[in-house]
Amino acid sequence: MTLDARAAVTVRAPARLHLGFLDPSATLGRAFGSLGLVLDAPETEVELMAAPADEIVAANDAAAAETARAAAHLQRLRDHTGRTQPLRLRLRQVLPAHAGFGSGTQLALAIGRAFACWHGLDVDTATLARWLGRGRRSGIGIAGFDQGGLLVDGGPAAEGEVAPVLARVDLPESWRIVIVQDPRRQGLSGSEERRAIGALAALPRAQAADICHQVLMRVLPGAATGDFPAFAAGINRVQQVLGDHFAPAQGGSAYSSAAVARAVGRLGATHDAATGQSSWGPTGFVILPSPSSAEAAVTAARATGAVDASLELRIVSASRRGAVVVDGREQRRRA
Repeated sequence: MTLDARAAVTVRAPARLHLGFLDPSATLGRAFGSLGLVLDAPETEVELMAAPADEIVAANDAAAAETARAAAHLQRLRDHTGRTQPLRLRLRQVLPAHAGFGSGTQLALAIGRAFACWHGLDVDTATLARWLGRGRRSGIGIAGFDQGGLLVDGGPAAEGEVAPVLARVDLPESWRIVIVQDPRRQGLSGSEERRAIGALAALPRAQAADICHQVLMRVLPGAATGDFPAFAAGINRVQQVLGDHFAPAQGGSAYSSAAVARAVGRLGATHDAATGQSSWGPTGFVILPSPSSAEAAVTAARATGAVDASLELRIVSASRRGAVVVDGREQRRRA
């Protein structure tokens, strides 16, 4: 059989920033709840097509490191659907693993959506997430896969349930996000993450209430009306409270990478900026109100030597859409 890429289903899934939990200890009565933002780059891209025998192909070294996880996702999808046709899955691009971009969820959902589309299955994203074991604490990656935007979820009500989306707002188109990556480090994940969360003291009720107030009365209204100072003040307060709370699991710092902490601090020092770390890091972010302010911040930070040579900086925008699905078979039929 000759494989024809034009007869493939391709899915591109966006990265997201996890900007913080609302109530990680459930002191207000419901665990977790999340605030997050979908980005227009980087992204995961997978391609699925028929093949004589199962094959998983990686386009680069980063993708090669995800082939075992991809194979496990395919098997779980087959277990749930009974569809066993041989397939060729190509991992064209993957997000950096355990870096704060939601790489595991986006890879799982991209493969799940490609599989469902290939077989003509009417399966929503929440169901795919349950099949693939995603969204146990945060629903941001699942909702972001569907619709992009600045998102708030209410936390899962029970084991195996996907957190409901409570709010979605598009950021103004002019706002920019400087992503600060440290490729030398990875954030906590899996059993290490569970142990770290379990060892932390409960976040006091008053602080969880403060986070909820900041999100409801500063972050969301600021984004909805283009009031950048209010938005930034809310994000910074949320990050301050959560940074102090999670610091014991990160060597006493709000950041898991000291180099990222220095760069983020400098990038946000001379501008009205929203700054912090996504999830367990090591990726940091600096949100600014315009392309020119983002470019000026990066230039100034590099000029002062605050940006370690090993760090990767990228200026991106917030995404107003979720994943993109392209069915090459339909395109061929229409041609």
